[in-house]
Amino acid sequence: MSAFNQTSIADVDPGRTVAEADAAVATIKSARDAIGKIIYGQETVIERVLVTLLAGGHGLLVGVPGLAKTKLVETLGIVLGLDERRVQFTPDLMPSDILGSEVMDQDESGRRSFRFLKGPIFGQLLMADEINRASPRTQSALLQAMQEYHVTVAGQRYDLPSPFHVLATQNPLEQEGTYPLPEAQLDRFLLQIDVLYPDRDAERRMLFETTGAADAVAQRVTDAAALKSIQQLVRRLPIGESVVEAILNLVRSARPGEIEDKKLAGVIAWGPGPRASQALMLAVRARALIDGRYAPSVDDVIALAEPVLQHRMSLSFAARADGLSVRDVIGTLKSRIG
Repeated sequence: MSAFNQTSIADVDPGRTVAEADAAVATIKSARDAIGKIIYGQETVIERVLVTLLAGGHGLLVGVPGLAKTKLVETLGIVLGLDERRVQFTPDLMPSDILGSEVMDQDESGRRSFRFLKGPIFGQLLMADEINRASPRTQSALLQAMQEYHVTVAGQRYDLPSPFHVLATQNPLEQEGTYPLPEAQLDRFLLQIDVLYPDRDAERRMLFETTGAADAVAQRVTDAAALKSIQQLVRRLPIGESVVEAILNLVRSARPGEIEDKKLAGVIAWGPGPRASQALMLAVRARALIDGRYAPSVDDVIALAEPVLQHRMSLSFAARADGLSVRDVIGTLKSRIG
């Protein structure tokens, strides 16, 4: 995630920001309602995916099969008017299957030249389905794209479309034949979004809505240009000093060597870097806008602490042996800033 300048209240034209925010809130509400007609019982997941996209980041969707992760990404592409592509990650997938490859052409005069055929990564919304099923070599094909928004093939740079987002899915249960994502790639995901089972009422509605004679169809609400405008608005929203301090206190307290609580000393093997702080700065602004507010609060930091931090830290062997989880540690850290 690229660095950005902190926005203060003095840097913002209040009238312009309020007018743009009102229009953005209406668009976001329409998009959320349109997604909710297709995806049932996953309100928190939908909110966090929208936070990811409005903040200009990438998301890692973790959940067991059958919870509509693939359907959600497909629906987002339609509702937001993005060029959506899907890649099914398998052990035999090669980097060229994602990035594209050069082919040799011959013209009428017999002259031969290479031509680059773009792969599915050249879409605005890339779904990396079951990303941990591909080899590390193939996973690494996404590293440059997710951070620098271009790829290099045969020494030639190719810029990706804008906006560009990766939404990857991962099955946490069936781990045989999978390759864990390297820490450098995990850190490139703005949020890890856990997709849980729907509640009883949502599943009841699902039974009737999805087994009838007609299927609900997603409707387009906005387009890529409007999404980019909202992303720029998110970066201009003012953020209070108390929220900045809460972000710094939370992220820095999750690093080994900076933990003041003796009970947590030695529990964390490695913790989040500055990219986590950047992720929170953007994500809390996006969450506030989704909620119809013009500035984030400390409550937004607490709400997004787990999806921002859980994939950016690891516990020591002793802590895992004692039954501690990353969520337990994050819960303790959140209570210090709440």
